[in-house]
Amino acid sequence: MTVSQFLFQNRSYTPLPFLLVMLIFAQPTLTSLIVGFFLAASGEFLRAWGVFYVGSETRVTGSVGASKLVTSGPFAFVRNPLYVGNILIYLGIGVMSMALFPWLQLGALLWFFFQYTMIVKEEEQFLREKFGQEYEDYCSRVPRFLFRLTPYRSWHPVDIDWKAGWNSEMRTLQAFTAATLLLIIIWIVRL
Repeated sequence: MTVSQFLFQNRSYTPLPFLLVMLIFAQPTLTSLIVGFFLAASGEFLRAWGVFYVGSETRVTGSVGASKLVTSGPFAFVRNPLYVGNILIYLGIGVMSMALFPWLQLGALLWFFFQYTMIVKEEEQFLREKFGQEYEDYCSRVPRFLFRLTPYRSWHPVDIDWKAGWNSEMRTLQAFTAATLLLIIIWIVRL
């Protein structure tokens, strides 16, 4: 098993050490809660928007796979909106906590950028093999982690399955809400 395969299979668990350290050393302020919340909420919005376009395929943990190439919605602006969203969520929660600021936040940012770069290489290899030139054309026009200012023109509009999207995103939304509430409680207790 390669490092990228290991990270792909365990990507749901790699934030846990970061969250644990964040809670142990949390020093939230009203300003950090507000600024961090907006960062994390923007990440959750981007992530949820992406999940509505790809559905439950985002919860696959065994091996990389995709039944279709999605190039519309948020995928028309950035190839990996879920991972960019995750990075914003982790950074936002880190800012909310002010734990070991700024070192924990910078460390988490670097770790998750490394992790997602490794995971994306694994996913891109699969997508190149499955979708060939169509995927190559998409890659040449849409950045991996940075945003295009104008949407990529997709030849594959997607029917959004709102129910599957909500079902798939519920766990992330619950974790985001729980972390936010815990940090607010810590802030209130320390007043």
